[in-house]
Amino acid sequence: MSENVVLQRSDVRLTVREKWAARCAVGLARLLERRSPERISATLRRIRGSARPATYAEAKAARDAVLAVSLRCSGLGACLQRSLAVALLCRMRGTWAVWCVGVPRRPPFAGHAWVEAEGRLVEEGVGYDYFSRLITVD
Repeated sequence: MSENVVLQRSDVRLTVREKWAARCAVGLARLLERRSPERISATLRRIRGSARPATYAEAKAARDAVLAVSLRCSGLGACLQRSLAVALLCRMRGTWAVWCVGVPRRPPFAGHAWVEAEGRLVEEGVGYDYFSRLITVD
């Protein structure tokens, strides 16, 4: 027997333009997640450019938009696509949320990807020192 588990979806209201941008970010993230970690990092560094750092509220709004348009990104195993989509959507909006990949500092050790803003993990439900960062694009 299998059980489907999804994160709490956002009930945020988006305009048509915001939905389109979020869907584009999700689609681009899906393509990007198939690349190697080195390629993903290099691509994100190029895309970042000189964008200003995102505030926590801006990064959370981008995450909420991604979750509102994509059931796939709401899955527990979709952290890579979700984090990439949030980072890309922030960039489309003129900011940059720090993109990170790492592992928990305590077992079970499993890879995880997330975004940070203002020195905090955006809606991950754990403290800043929970993960050891292996890759960071800030």
